[in-house]
Amino acid sequence: QVQPVESGGGLVQTGSSLRLSCAASGGSFSGYGIAWFRQGPGADREFVATVRATSQTYYADSVKGRFTISRANDKNTVYLQMDTLEPQDTAVYYCAVGRPILSAIQDPNMYYYWGQGTQVTVSS
Repeated sequence: QVQPVESGGGLVQTGSSLRLSCAASGGSFSGYGIAWFRQGPGADREFVATVRATSQTYYADSVKGRFTISRANDKNTVYLQMDTLEPQDTAVYYCAVGRPILSAIQDPNMYYYWGQGTQVTVSS
């Protein structure tokens, strides 16, 4: 069983950048799709981005052009580079591991393993 562990969150100002990391603990990300979800105060958990086992990437419209997801297979780590951050990006960001079909990549129920989350706060 692979356990994802997130890091890299923090408090930044509007327009700043952050890079989140998701490292595999107790297993490997090999063969899995890795996704980032986020949950803001009082909101549902929402899909942000995913990198599939094939390395294809997909993004939510709200982050397209500002966020970049990538995977370093040799390090068993997935990154989320977040640029031009906005206050509405404020949320707890979660890393999730699974093998969803393409039409279900945005469904959190399709992911098997979840990290504990890392807080990102963007001040205006």
